[in-house]
Amino acid sequence: MPTTSHWKSKLTSSLFILPYLIAFLAFTLIPIIYGFIISLKQYNLLDPVHPYVGFDNYVKIFTKGTQENDLFFIGMKATLKFVVFSVPFLVIVGLGFALLLNALPTKLRSFFRSIYFIPYAVSATVMAVIWKRMFDVTGGFLNLLLAKVGIHEFDPIPWLLDKPFVWFALVIATLWWTIGFNMIIFVNALNGVPEDLYEAAKIDGANGWERLRGITLPYIRPVLIFVLITSTIASYNVFAQPNLMSNAGDETKVLLIGILQTAYTAREIGSASAMAILMGLTIMIVSVIQFKVTNRKE
Repeated sequence: MPTTSHWKSKLTSSLFILPYLIAFLAFTLIPIIYGFIISLKQYNLLDPVHPYVGFDNYVKIFTKGTQENDLFFIGMKATLKFVVFSVPFLVIVGLGFALLLNALPTKLRSFFRSIYFIPYAVSATVMAVIWKRMFDVTGGFLNLLLAKVGIHEFDPIPWLLDKPFVWFALVIATLWWTIGFNMIIFVNALNGVPEDLYEAAKIDGANGWERLRGITLPYIRPVLIFVLITSTIASYNVFAQPNLMSNAGDETKVLLIGILQTAYTAREIGSASAMAILMGLTIMIVSVIQFKVTNRKE
């Protein structure tokens, strides 16, 4: 029979978990359920009555020629491009910076860790303004620099106006803004790798690449998977960079822009909710596939 101390321990554990559960219910689960309910209605902001239409909003998304179809698939195409272009760099560059930071003397690590993390504390609007100015066609720092060294002196690069330049600009801005977060996670993971493993590998004659491949990567694999999945989810939810920086039209009209356009320009909240639910399902499916593929046993 459970003792009083056992029940006290259970109660204490539950009280620690309770704030998280309340936050999860209030800000995640309930909004998802409410959003799904709205997606089953003709929910126009100008109409006082919101009739139930079943899955008609979902049917419109997959019906060619409808506004919802155009916005959803144009947005999904642009979003997938951003995911493909950005995620590998977010993971690889984050790990690279963490390895470089770990190679520094201990006294310098805290300083450079703070320097790398500062951009992550900057708001999305400030980040977009900074990099839009950097990539401006006429007076941007990058084009002025290229002209100064004799490259593209009379033909400035349309960084934010045309592909593939616009994707390069958006990925660079995203890297600068968010790489500090991934780097900190990798640094903490690297600090957990036993130093004696590296010493033993050095004695056996293993070079730096062999130590990285044989010790570091296998040891931090769970963290690597975590960063890969979280970076993918974050890239799927990209909005500020293309919305505030890009002038490339449909090329960079990501899915969140299409959803907001459906909700607040067309005032079709039901259709926008259906698009958001499908977007969430896509993210979930991709995340599960990533986890299964990267977590398979060798």
